[in-house]
Amino acid sequence: MNLDLFPHNKAAYHAASRMLENEGKAAIVHPTGTGKSFIAFQLCADHPDKTVCWLSPSAYIFRTQMENLTAVTGGEQPENIHFFTYAKLLSMELEEMSEIRPDYVILDEFHRCEAEMWGQGVDRLLHMYPDAKLLGLSATSVRYLDGQRNMADELFDGNVANEMTLSEAIVRGILPAPKYVVGIYSYQKELEKYQRRIQRAKSRPTRDAAQVYLDTLRRKLEMADGLDVMFQKHMTDRSGKYLVFCANKEHMDELLCHVSQWFGGVDPEPHVYRAYSEDPETSQAFAAFKADGSAHLKLLFCIDMLNEGIHTPDVSGVILFRPTVSPTVYKQQIGRALSCGSARTPLILDVVNNVENLYSIGTIQEEMQAAITYYRYLGGGDIVQERFEIIDEVRECRQLFARLEDSLSVPWEHMFVCAAAFYRAYGHLNVPKQYKTPEGYSLGAWLQTQRRVHSGSVPGTLTEEQVCRLDGIGMVWDVQQQRWEKYFAALKAYKGAYGDVDIKKDYVDPQGIALGNWVYNLRGYRASGLRLSYLTEERIRQLDELGFIWSKVDSQWEMNFQAAQDYYRKHGDLEVPAAYISPDGLKLGVWLQSVRYNRKKPGKGKPLTERQIATLDAIGMNWTGKLDRSFANGMVHAQEYFRANGDLNVTRSCCSPDGFRLGEWVANQRERYRRGSCQSSTKRKWSQWEWYGNDQIRGIQNTLCWNPTTKRTATYPFHRLMKKMEYGWDGGFLSSGKYIMEKEKESILRRAKSIS
Repeated sequence: MNLDLFPHNKAAYHAASRMLENEGKAAIVHPTGTGKSFIAFQLCADHPDKTVCWLSPSAYIFRTQMENLTAVTGGEQPENIHFFTYAKLLSMELEEMSEIRPDYVILDEFHRCEAEMWGQGVDRLLHMYPDAKLLGLSATSVRYLDGQRNMADELFDGNVANEMTLSEAIVRGILPAPKYVVGIYSYQKELEKYQRRIQRAKSRPTRDAAQVYLDTLRRKLEMADGLDVMFQKHMTDRSGKYLVFCANKEHMDELLCHVSQWFGGVDPEPHVYRAYSEDPETSQAFAAFKADGSAHLKLLFCIDMLNEGIHTPDVSGVILFRPTVSPTVYKQQIGRALSCGSARTPLILDVVNNVENLYSIGTIQEEMQAAITYYRYLGGGDIVQERFEIIDEVRECRQLFARLEDSLSVPWEHMFVCAAAFYRAYGHLNVPKQYKTPEGYSLGAWLQTQRRVHSGSVPGTLTEEQVCRLDGIGMVWDVQQQRWEKYFAALKAYKGAYGDVDIKKDYVDPQGIALGNWVYNLRGYRASGLRLSYLTEERIRQLDELGFIWSKVDSQWEMNFQAAQDYYRKHGDLEVPAAYISPDGLKLGVWLQSVRYNRKKPGKGKPLTERQIATLDAIGMNWTGKLDRSFANGMVHAQEYFRANGDLNVTRSCCSPDGFRLGEWVANQRERYRRGSCQSSTKRKWSQWEWYGNDQIRGIQNTLCWNPTTKRTATYPFHRLMKKMEYGWDGGFLSSGKYIMEKEKESILRRAKSIS
């Protein structure tokens, strides 16, 4: 396989090869859209006899990169790549990791290898294989929102083979200069929210000043062009492909409702696609979007999954509905519209105020000027593009929004002081949402707002300095991620201690973590399809690798079935006593009874599947109930006795040769028949028998029996008497062969004589 690399990638590849040979480690930092994944593919192609361990944040990213490779090579792919996600590597046992044996390790998007998470798996791998050469790829090596950690220093000892900024790539003409348009949307709800805040303000001067800002802002917004006009004005490629970045699934659903309203002027019938990590149809949607060559407008609504690692070369532009304070995420988002070698001018439509955030297009322009100065100092041969167009449609409105917010808000600095005091007192910032300081400030709500602004789920401004200061006092930006890591670590510890993850609901681990309740909730999330933002596909895979039991019912059924199978192998049947307990402590007898009942009356429990019924049938399952099976067994012994003796005149203590208590069984059947407790099917079975009294009827024992052939005159009147009195007259028999009281004996004999 031979790749024709772009000149900048060819230079980076040669530099990385030399550094790998000399230092064993090399990092390449190139912006999104410059084709840096092909550098790693070239390394694999040049060393076909070497094993390459390729690590990436997600399988989806790698799969898309391979698709781009095959499109260039005509279907050829390196055969020496062993791919794993960072999460998979982290959960690997040492035995499994020992089977990789890599000669090269590639860390794609290596800025994601922070020490607290995925970096632990990387550290274990590199410690196990110290001679493996390490190549890293990323659009940025700096984690801006994590104390500005430089991952190139941490992972590669500062060995950066080649580095290029987004601004430098635009200046050199490697990436095209965009057209950047700033707009605003969904302001009506914001205005209503501000009106309510004004009404709640305690100070009259504060209310008056804020109301002036609000009224002015409302007039300006009413005069400004709407998004429909802005899109129609600037989306000149009417059949182009555009990526629409959303904050979350709910936000995406909201935006999708406005497609016809906003984009109808561009194309009355746009082709709409959606992509997010929890959607099982995302791969198909993304593939369909890429393959769509129609004359219609193509819109792909997506969430974080397209922020990094995935590139579509023929994208006309991006639409930013998701604000962010992360320079990495911001550059990756706009980088989706920038493709190496493209001659078109990509369009970036920013409708969420990113230009006022931590990192903006204005900063990119400043970086471009610095790059221009540098290249002019070197001779200026590489300067292709010096500037690009920014169109701010709503600058004045955005300034009014900022003034209005400042007039109503407690100063950020004051709330930070409250947060710092809480941290000094408790050692963390896990503040409940309802918490208020002793002075009455809503610290919990304020911290939540900072997290939401940071994630881009709500509009707002959070500077880099503010983020770093909050980091310094233990701010947790992703509470869900922190909770996941805490409980997942506890789950792994439980498995290490007990060998499984079969945890009771009320279990609390030694650290006080309610692990059982967490496990119970996970099953509910999976079964109901709720909270998929928490129980992502990646996390489901991690749980599966631990042997997580998603259905306690199904798992318990399988365990009981195995016990039933063992019993069948040993005894040749499933006539298990109700009180029987398997060697593993399972109440097998009770379980088999419940299974029989469940099939007889499926509405009483989870219905048995056809597979479950078939597997039980294969090991001799008798689906009749215990009483039916007991009756059938008794009938067999009774018939054997009758064939041998001509009657059933058995004493209560009579037993069959195999130990069956025939006397007790016969007595019980008489009593059930007399009381009318026999089922109709049982009564039909008795239709061939006649009741008669035996020789001991005159005063000893109730031993009535059936005889199909003998109808002696001496006993027949007594039979008639019983029929006439419906087996329930006042001197009736005591149950099961007990002796009749003297007074009742006389009554029986007297009535029998009168009838005879």
